[in-house]
Amino acid sequence: MPAELAGKVALVTGGSRGLGAEMVRAFAAEGAHVAIASRKLSSCEELAAEVRERHGVRALPVACNVSHWDECDALAESVYAEFGRVDVLVNNAGLSPLYPSLDQVSEDLFDKVIGVNLRGPFRLTALIGTRMASGGGGTIINIGSIEAIRPQPHALPYAAAKAGLHVLSEGFAKAFGPTVRVNTIQAGPFLTDISAHWSEGARARLESSTALERCGDPSEVVGAALFFATSASSYASGAVLRLDGGHA
Repeated sequence: MPAELAGKVALVTGGSRGLGAEMVRAFAAEGAHVAIASRKLSSCEELAAEVRERHGVRALPVACNVSHWDECDALAESVYAEFGRVDVLVNNAGLSPLYPSLDQVSEDLFDKVIGVNLRGPFRLTALIGTRMASGGGGTIINIGSIEAIRPQPHALPYAAAKAGLHVLSEGFAKAFGPTVRVNTIQAGPFLTDISAHWSEGARARLESSTALERCGDPSEVVGAALFFATSASSYASGAVLRLDGGHA
C-alpha cells in the first residue's frame, strides 16, 4: 500500500518538528518527494538534508507563516515550481498560545490562532485542491484536535478553529471530489516538543482521561497519515479519524 507514494510529492506545513516531522520522514521513507514548510527555515533545511541523505528523495524547505494569505500563495507557487505537482497536502501547522483567563484573550492572540489553524488551511486547500482537481487528483489531510469536540476553557480560540477545520474538510471534499479526497486526523495528546511546556500535572490529567492511559508518541501519527495518503482510504472523504487514545 505505501509503495503508492514512490515518486509522488507531499507538502507538510508545520513540517519541521513534532507530528509534521514524523509525517515528512514517513512519506520520504516510502519514496515520496517532500516539501517542508514552517516559520523557521533553518529547521526545515535540517530535516530536508536528513531525508535526502537517508532516503534519496528530493526535499524542498520553505519558510512560511500560513496565517498570511500571501505566504500561502508563495508556498504553493514554490512547490509547484520545484516539483510541478502536489499529490498529498497535510495541513499540520498549529498554534495554541496560553492565556491567563478568557477575558484577557487579546484580539491579536485570537486572530493569530484563527489565522494559523483555520485561515491557512483554507487558503492552501483552496489553492492546491483546485490544482489537484484539474490535474491528476490527490489527497488532503487536515490535522485536527480533540479540542474540536471536547473544548476546554484554556484553549477556546484553538478549539473553535479546529472545529472549523472539520467544516472545511467536509466542504472541500464535496467541492473537489471525486478526484480529490479531504479528511481529518483528529489528534489527542501527543508528546511533541510542545508538551514540554504543559502546565504542572497536565500530562497526568490527560493520561487519566484516555482509555489507553497514556499520551501518544509522535510516531503514532504515521499509520493514520499513510492511510489517508493512499488508496487504503479510497472510500474515505470528508471523514474524521480520532487518534486520541480513547479520550473521554
